[in-house]
Amino acid sequence: MIDTDSSDEWSKLAYWMRHAAFEQCPEPLMLLDPLQNQYIDCNIAATDLLGFSRAEILKMPISYIHGRELGQLIVFTQEAMAKGHAKSKRISCRLKSDIRIPVELSASRTVIKGKEYLVVSIKDIDSEERSRDKADADRIARNGILEWKHVQSIFQQGERENLLMLTSVGDGIYCVDTNGMCTFINPAAKRLLGRTDGDVLGQNIHYVHHHTHEDGTHYPVEECPIYAAIRDGIVHEGMQEVFWKHDGTPFPVEFTSTPIISEGSIIGAVVVFRDISQRMETEKQLREALKELSDLKVRLEDENAYLQQEILIEQRYHGIIGESAAIKRIHQQIQLVAQTEANVLITGESGTGKELIARAIHEASDRKDKPMIRVNCAAIPHELFESEFFGHIRGAFTGAVRDRIGRFELANGGTLFLDEVGEIPLELQSKLLRVLQEGQLERVGEEKTRNVDVRVIAATNKDLKKEAEAHHFREDLYFRLNVFPIHSPPLRERGNDIALLATHFLEQANQKFGKKECKLRQGDLRQLLNYDWPGNIRELQNVMERAVITSENGRVPIDLPTDTNAKKIIAVTAEAKELIIIPDDEMQERVKHNMLTALEKCDWKLFGEDGAAVLLGLKPTTLASRIKRLGLRPPAS
Repeated sequence: MIDTDSSDEWSKLAYWMRHAAFEQCPEPLMLLDPLQNQYIDCNIAATDLLGFSRAEILKMPISYIHGRELGQLIVFTQEAMAKGHAKSKRISCRLKSDIRIPVELSASRTVIKGKEYLVVSIKDIDSEERSRDKADADRIARNGILEWKHVQSIFQQGERENLLMLTSVGDGIYCVDTNGMCTFINPAAKRLLGRTDGDVLGQNIHYVHHHTHEDGTHYPVEECPIYAAIRDGIVHEGMQEVFWKHDGTPFPVEFTSTPIISEGSIIGAVVVFRDISQRMETEKQLREALKELSDLKVRLEDENAYLQQEILIEQRYHGIIGESAAIKRIHQQIQLVAQTEANVLITGESGTGKELIARAIHEASDRKDKPMIRVNCAAIPHELFESEFFGHIRGAFTGAVRDRIGRFELANGGTLFLDEVGEIPLELQSKLLRVLQEGQLERVGEEKTRNVDVRVIAATNKDLKKEAEAHHFREDLYFRLNVFPIHSPPLRERGNDIALLATHFLEQANQKFGKKECKLRQGDLRQLLNYDWPGNIRELQNVMERAVITSENGRVPIDLPTDTNAKKIIAVTAEAKELIIIPDDEMQERVKHNMLTALEKCDWKLFGEDGAAVLLGLKPTTLASRIKRLGLRPPAS
């Protein structure tokens, strides 16, 4: 409040009258000290405009409300202090809602108790323009004048720039009065309809472009949703209507018809529409593409089912090919254990098909619809075993940038195949044993216990029993894994299966490399049967692929190590099972004798199916080189 030392009653009365005029003035007024950047007082209209209470205003600096144009504010106050009055240009003002509005300031200098202050009035520019536009709109509506200014009465809360906006937007816009006559149309609407101002302004718009349905039937004006907005004052939408161009061609549109209400009365409607031809065409193409994809999906599913059936037929018993007694025994073991939940330990040399046996067990079990997750224990770095098996959470260790699910959780409900299980670190085997016993695990870095339902099949080329006795493998884990043991025999013990497997791999290689004429001959089969196959089935498959790649005119050269026959010479006695060591000179003599025997049997013919090279399992060029090195000659005729 403004203080005064007047002791005269009339002076007091005059002061309170002046103060009441300041307080009740409808125009926002502020009393401020520009030198101290401080408000001294404000009236009710100022608090209503700004949204702050009087106490809040008196505590804040002047620059808080008008601080964005601080330079302009300083010039304005200096001018008012120097000249006694001043008026600002457009300047922003901050409200309590943190919204800024444009205002004009008028200031007069006043002196109170010998100190100079400024009385500043604030004019809300937007509010004044809206009031002026509303008055113009009411006047135009009453007079029924059709002119461009009518647009301003339609968009009362907009600014004067709305007219420019309406003429530049891409959507069609026009206005109608309560009689349905067009009072405004923008360029986009004229372009879409192929019309001019003379064709549309002052005309009933329904008869201009909306008079019939798409099939040409009459569209009564009383059913037109454009005019329904004028009757009921509700916004109406047309989601897929048809408008007609000046040349008589239709085009699909969507539109809204919004009533214009002034002082509680409907004075017209504004219609916004757009051409949706391109969108409908895109939607049509999308539907056709989706149908085509759906048909393709069905076809691919049918083809996949057919191929799966063919693959099962081709792979015989779950991909295990062979007719030997050892393979038939494996078939029986798979049938026995597949329908149980027992853990299986598959032993055997590398390359004997241990993973194939594991897959056969999984596919014959009730878990076949769930995944079989394979873990090559020999390929996992020592420090990552626990994370690979059980997973980890973000930040559990350096490099753990996100949560990761472990192999046990991936295999939940299915089968986990632990290949080379003997390579699991001893310190991790106890945690693995707990999962097998209790079906529970914790991710690395997490205290939450998770339940898993996993059937474990393990495989190894080591003797885990001896490893356990040497304390390199936990004995309790060995017994937990070895519930149902299956031994995968080496290929050298499956002589009856070599020809069947070789033929199978040859057919696969023919398809893989696009060759059809490659076939095995009797000499090729004899060569395969005379080899020990240290690499087992994997080596046989590689040999057959290499033979097809190097084949010529349907003949497949079997490329095997040249010391095959030397290996055969190392005999094992049936009684003592002891190796017989043969001196090198005797070995060379036996080789020479064996080669001469083969040459004489073939009448010294090297090439061809009946040649000595085939009989010895050598390439003809290799045989010729050895004959020359050993100095062998045919007998004189």
